[in-house]
Amino acid sequence: MHQFEHPSPTAASMHGGLADSLFDTARRTPHLPQIARRRDTADGTWAPMTASELRDEVVDLARGLVASGLRPGNRVAIMARTRYEWTVLSYAMWAVGAELVPIYPTSSHEQVAWILKDSGCVAVVVEDEQGIMTVASACASLPALRHVWQLDNGALAQLVERGRAIPPMTVDSLRRIVLPDSTAVIAYTSGTTGRPRGCALTHRNLASTCDTLLEGWAHTAARPGEQPSVLAFLPFSHVYGLMIQGLCLRGGLLMGHQADLSDASLSEAIRSFRPTYVYAVPSVFEKIYKNFLRASQRAGHGLLFERAARTATDFAVAAERHRLGTGPAPGFDLRLQHALYEKTVYKRLRATLGGRVCGAVSGGSPLNRELALFYSGIGISVHDGYGLTETSGGVTAQPVGREKFGTVGRALPGTDIRVADDGEVLVRGPSVFQGYVNDAPATHEALRDGWLGTGDLGHLDAEGYLTITGRKKDVIITSSGKSVAPAALEQRLRVHPLVHQAVVVGDNRPCVGALITLDPEFLAHWRAAWSKGGAGPARDAREENELREEIRRAVAAANSTVSRPESIRVFRVLPEPFAPSNGLMTPSMKLRRDAIVRRYAAEIEAMYQRSSRIPREYSLGEPSIWEESDNVFR
Repeated sequence: MHQFEHPSPTAASMHGGLADSLFDTARRTPHLPQIARRRDTADGTWAPMTASELRDEVVDLARGLVASGLRPGNRVAIMARTRYEWTVLSYAMWAVGAELVPIYPTSSHEQVAWILKDSGCVAVVVEDEQGIMTVASACASLPALRHVWQLDNGALAQLVERGRAIPPMTVDSLRRIVLPDSTAVIAYTSGTTGRPRGCALTHRNLASTCDTLLEGWAHTAARPGEQPSVLAFLPFSHVYGLMIQGLCLRGGLLMGHQADLSDASLSEAIRSFRPTYVYAVPSVFEKIYKNFLRASQRAGHGLLFERAARTATDFAVAAERHRLGTGPAPGFDLRLQHALYEKTVYKRLRATLGGRVCGAVSGGSPLNRELALFYSGIGISVHDGYGLTETSGGVTAQPVGREKFGTVGRALPGTDIRVADDGEVLVRGPSVFQGYVNDAPATHEALRDGWLGTGDLGHLDAEGYLTITGRKKDVIITSSGKSVAPAALEQRLRVHPLVHQAVVVGDNRPCVGALITLDPEFLAHWRAAWSKGGAGPARDAREENELREEIRRAVAAANSTVSRPESIRVFRVLPEPFAPSNGLMTPSMKLRRDAIVRRYAAEIEAMYQRSSRIPREYSLGEPSIWEESDNVFR
């Protein structure tokens, strides 16, 4: 068993709840810009809101909640996208001692009904009419539910008006009795298998992660003299999003909200908001890279981008070796090349992200090492971290100046990590949750002698850097007895611009296989750029063959980093992506592997039957391609 312990941080001890930080900031620096709100103008500019203005809005809303009968310990669900009202509501609830229950707005009727019933919510805040209809369909089984408030129907203004008769001192009195170990959030897991379980997180749990990160990493969030600014677009329905909100309000960072996650809207919001720091998940960084590549190819600069990307990666590798003491710094020629591309390519790439981004964090799942090196090489160091709902969003981070790409960093100060003999990552520290609501057996199973069993597989190196290799429950065992963790292969496949998603299969099969979906935007771009002359069926056939070869090359590239028994021998390209809307992904964008295998059982069976008909010398050499009948691109 390997273990790494980190000394506790020196941050001041906590005496109250999460809302206190907002009130403290408003008292110390009342004019500090705390929130930026999008103006309803054609130019899409942002209007700052000071800490004192935000505090006053929180107090006014909290008075309305008290007038509506909300009491300390009551639970209120919020089912909305990431928007300004989320922040005001959550801090108003924490100010009066209420407990927040986040629900994804895309959740099904069954999921919403289960969460509201299991948590015993007395109120729920929805975004629109669709949310009203979803909750209404479950109301008959929710005797505790007393209020349903709709944001787009003026609910907050109505609550503020209702609270006029409540003295502001009432809110202050309630806030002062909130203790650090009081429950702040009941965060329901995504439920990749079975029903979601509610993780009880205290004010101290959530604050400890934020305060530790601020103490050790806040100075990297902006250039000297700038106020750090973060555009929050990840769902606040997930603990990662709540952690971002907490970092901004506890650390005095300027925060904007972006609800629309379509490519065009998010890109425009980033350019106009001009963040200094980006918090995202690997798929966002993968998408940004593919957008860079597609834009350069459309402009006729594809080869220039590829050369610049290789130089950025080579430069980052050399810089990493130097800072870790394992090799020399980038040589003169490499530095010269890098400086040239800085002026002609890298600066322009950063400009598409607003031009002020100096760093980023990737979380939710491990970030591909090559992608992290690319971003580092163009001047945006992406710190990969690790955490889960049960740990309030934070367990590890890359130490500043000692980043080791391909790992998720080292344990945060005050947090201990060890790897059990079976490879499971175990965690102990101040961010670990209280337990699962209404599920003592599951809590007992997860918390073992003070250690949380994460369910993730990984290993620690000699310096305490953690590498996550997959989930215990996702490990595939082939018919020959070979154990394969699919996450690394899937991650490497997604690096290819044409590959959108990948699911590795092979339980009780003779070899490892993969189900692949294609990126629709890059596929359209690829088709437009592909030209071999001619027209009609002959040209279409050549194009189809070239596309098959391109996907085969992507699979072969992924295979090059694993042993032969672990490599993908057969694959199938599917006609539709995995998404929450078709039940194949969770709202937090995690694959529902069991559902995918059930949905595509016939395709998987056909894939392996075809493999059995391929001559042995071919099937053991390279991954097989699909037959003519498998054409899913037309």
